[in-house]
Parts: sequence; C-alpha cells; structure tokens
Amino acid sequence: MISESYRSYFERSFMMGPNCLRLLDEILGEYPLHYTSDNLVLDLGCGMGVTSLFIANETGATVYANDLWISEEENRKRFANWNMKDKLIPMQEDATDLHFNKEMFDALISIDSYHYFAGKKGFFVNNILPYIKKGGIALIVIPGIKSEYAGRSEELLAEWAGNEAYMFQCVEFWKEIIGEHEDIKEVRTWEMSLFDLAWQEWFDTKHEYALNDKKYYDSIIKPFTNFVGIMVRKK
Repeated sequence: MISESYRSYFERSFMMGPNCLRLLDEILGEYPLHYTSDNLVLDLGCGMGVTSLFIANETGATVYANDLWISEEENRKRFANWNMKDKLIPMQEDATDLHFNKEMFDALISIDSYHYFAGKKGFFVNNILPYIKKGGIALIVIPGIKSEYAGRSEELLAEWAGNEAYMFQCVEFWKEIIGEHEDIKEVRTWEMSLFDLAWQEWFDTKHEYALNDKKYYDSIIKPFTNFVGIMVRKK
C-alpha cells in the first residue's frame, strides 16, 4: 500500500481517529486520480492536513485543505514545515457554508468527516455538487453501521458513541441521502475493507481518545460498525 511510505504520520500528533491515510489509500486505489498542479482538489475536513499531503503527493494536484476545527494558521505553518506551501492551501470554513467558485474543483475528497454535517437529503446536491467541475468526482469515507443493523445505531452504539450514535448509517442510507440529480452521472456506496488495520493503528497512537475507543472495540465497534465508501461522479 502507498500509505506505508507515510508511516511517520501514523502518530497521535496527526491522527484524529482511525487511520485516515489507510482509508484514503484504499479509496484512491479504487478510483485513482492522475492530475497536475493545475488541477484542484478540495480536502473537506482535512484535520491536521496529512490527507491533504497524501492527495497532493499521490495525485499531483493542488489541494485546498479545509477544516472547521483546525485553524488555517496552524495548518499553514505545518504545510510550510513540510515544504508544501505551494501545493497545500489551508482553509477554515464551515462545510455547510463554503465560499468557493462554482465548478472550481476537479475532485472533492472527505475522509472521516462528512457524516458530521451532511446527513440530510439534498445536502450533497445543494452544498457540494456545485463546486465540482463537469466530469469531476467526489470520494468520501465515513464510519457507518453494517446493513443488517440499519436503523438501530442509537440503540447499539450509544454506550460508545453517545449523542453521535445517530450519525452511523448503512451504505444503502448514504446512497439515498446523496440522491439523484440531472448533473449526477453515477453514485456508488460500499463497505470498505481496511477496517481492522485503520482502527488498530489508531489504538497504536496511545491517544487518550484511542484508548477509550479500544475499550469498546470488541463489544461494539467491530461487531456493528464499518467504514462506508462513497463515490459520486458528475456528468
């Protein structure tokens, strides 16, 4: 896997949950992007920017790294330290109120953040699709619940996920939520495969949140949850 070469970033100062680089590696393996610096990608919910670094290096694109929780200045300093200030553009905007030009991006990528703000029908069509160029693509990975437990996330996950349990939805739900539109060519949702590895490498960071998650892994997380991959291609 390409993400093996980024192992120095598999640590608590960069990770904010299950290993985002493994999940990004997997979905880009399904849908490779071959760009130049003239192509623009929006990394929505980039966290500490390691996904943005991966995207820029492995696709060749210039990446707008947007996160609501991590300041623009903090990521700007980090990108400069990585010698990537010309390839990574830090942003701090609310995903529900973005201010980009229409059809600005060749691709939108969002790893482990989309479920926080986009769980309502119409959100993708109204808030995301307009910013993607014709022929462009959206690649999204989020935590979900296995299809056989659809509709039971609050019952099954509340002890671990608390008031965020409702966000865990199955692959069929997310396909319906993305919805149909005259400008959408194709929507695909599926269960990702790198579940165990992404979680184990999060536990390996020894972050306090990781240690808390580990308490629930065998009893709740592994039996009931998954990672949902979403691909939307624009006409």
